[in-house]
Amino acid sequence: MRIYIRPPALTDSAQFIAAVKASRKLHKPYTAPPDTPEKFAAYLEKAAQPNFCGLLVCMRDEEGVEQFVGGLNISNIIRGPLQGAFIGYQAFAGFNGRGLMTIGLKLAVAHAFKKLKLHRLEANIQPSNSPSIALAQRCGFNLEGFSPRYLKLRGKWCDHERWAIVRD
Repeated sequence: MRIYIRPPALTDSAQFIAAVKASRKLHKPYTAPPDTPEKFAAYLEKAAQPNFCGLLVCMRDEEGVEQFVGGLNISNIIRGPLQGAFIGYQAFAGFNGRGLMTIGLKLAVAHAFKKLKLHRLEANIQPSNSPSIALAQRCGFNLEGFSPRYLKLRGKWCDHERWAIVRD
C-alpha cells in the first residue's frame, strides 16, 4: 500500500463524487466537498488559480488500483512577507481512523513548505471536531487561539480553533 498526494483532474469526478456521497455522515456538519459534476468542475477551476492548491490523498492497493483516501485544500495563499495559507482537509468514509490522512496531511505540509515555498499554514477547526483536531496535532500543528463565529457553514456562524504550523 502506497499513500501519496496529487492534484485532482476532471477524470476524477465520478470517483470523487462517489467518495463524497459515501462520506456525508462523516463530513456533516464540518465540511461540504463538491458532490455534483458541476460543483467538481467549479472546484477544478478554483484549483487552477495561483492562490489555491487542491490535492487528493490517494492510496494504491496491492493490485495497483487507486483509491481516494481524502482531500486537502491549501487556500487563500498569501505571498510577500506572510507566505502563508489556510489548509482544510477531509477523510473519506472507510479510510478514516486508519492513520492514512496523517500521512496525507504530512505530505501536504511538506508540499506547502517545499514546493509552494510557504512559511505558515493555518487550520481552522470547529472545537467539536475532535478527529480533525487530533490529526492536526499529530502533524505538528499548534493551537494558537479561538475565533468565535469565525466561518459561516451551512448557513450558520461557527466557532473555530486556530491551529497553525510554521516552516522550520
